[in-house]
Amino acid sequence: MIVDIKKTLWASADKLRANMDAAEYKHLVLGLIFVKYISDAFVARQTELTQRLQNPKDELYFGDASPQDIAAELEDRDYYTSENVFWVPEGARWEALRAAAPQPDIGKRIDDALSLIEADNPKLKGILDKRFARAQLPDGKLGELVNLISTIGFGDDPSKARDILGQVYEYFLGMFASAEGKRGGQFYTPASIVKTLVAVLSPSKGQIYDQCCGSSGMFVQSEKFIEDHGGKLGDVSIYGQEANPTT
Repeated sequence: MIVDIKKTLWASADKLRANMDAAEYKHLVLGLIFVKYISDAFVARQTELTQRLQNPKDELYFGDASPQDIAAELEDRDYYTSENVFWVPEGARWEALRAAAPQPDIGKRIDDALSLIEADNPKLKGILDKRFARAQLPDGKLGELVNLISTIGFGDDPSKARDILGQVYEYFLGMFASAEGKRGGQFYTPASIVKTLVAVLSPSKGQIYDQCCGSSGMFVQSEKFIEDHGGKLGDVSIYGQEANPTT
């Protein structure tokens, strides 16, 4: 089923880019997918906390607190960061962006949301690509793209959500690389080639280093190889560098 979802998403997203160059458009699409993912993860954790705060048998039980008190308690970022969930400020959450999708300034709103996310998550500082306000898309197309990305449901199971994110990302990277032609090789090497290289290297333990890691396909395939051969992911550590910061 995920295969059909990926193909449908790609066909719809590619249609929305109109005459925009794929090299520029991919940053918009992949950036929005990431924001949707971290927002879904935040909401899933929030839902879990709400249930626990209201459960008398749970250690987090909040007594006879009012809905307002529980809502305030849910805004404690430690609940999220302690579980490796990115803290997403209220104004940057996906529902706020989706609600604003029809507005002519949706590009600026997305850039502002990315700035808020970076400000509250030091690991992301200077990483998120804020180019939405200057995107050269026809009127309304960016809002339509937001609505399209809204159809991706990552769910409330963290492991499944990461798997869906990985599959959608990898599929889109491959399709964008194909659309860009020769230039696509700067950030994506076909999985079949990487799998062959990894099979030759046969990683099992120690350090894995890729001096031109692109979008990290070597690391992904190395972990898959280790899992397929009964190894332990904790036995390896990965290191890489990339000359192009947007990659």
